[in-house]
Amino acid sequence: MNQVCENSRIVGCSFSVHPMSDQFVTYIMDSLKEVDTSKVWLHTDDVTTTVRGRMEHVFDVTKAILLHIAKTGVHVAFQGTFSIGCPGDTSGDVYMDESSERLNETNVTGLRLPIAAKFSLYPMGGGDYMDTIYAQIEAMKSKGVEVSPAHYSTRLDGDTHDIFTGLEDVFRETEASGSSHTVMTVTVSANSPSHKETE
Repeated sequence: MNQVCENSRIVGCSFSVHPMSDQFVTYIMDSLKEVDTSKVWLHTDDVTTTVRGRMEHVFDVTKAILLHIAKTGVHVAFQGTFSIGCPGDTSGDVYMDESSERLNETNVTGLRLPIAAKFSLYPMGGGDYMDTIYAQIEAMKSKGVEVSPAHYSTRLDGDTHDIFTGLEDVFRETEASGSSHTVMTVTVSANSPSHKETE
């Protein structure tokens, strides 16, 4: 079956969060209650949660969910795949009409939590993106994010807000550079005992 490319610029993220606790359900459900998801399409099944809408709202919601769990001090892992572009994703396009105001930023801006993250970026369908990626990595460094190479990915260490801003910027600018379909995978660890021992 041939896939038809649409003009939709809706962004999607399919993600899982894993609080390392017997009360993991409570941690996840409590975070979802605290996060305003009214500007995104959201669906949760037994494997992942998917949010879709304007880019800024998808990053706003995923960051807020992670922060509301991590603020409890529990070790939590986040694994997400962000995607935009061809093949077209049109279901839920009504959320593209939302304003650009981020609904969760005010509630989480005071939560300054260090995280470790790895991301991989996959621009598909053309575009001059390598210089864009390098420029955005340098921008992350200028905000205090520690950037280091890793197998099949780039590692980021720093504040949650700075890292998510950097991830959103590199994703946005790669798409703007001409990539008709951009995919980014992100793995995050917060409150890891092994990370604390390293520090």
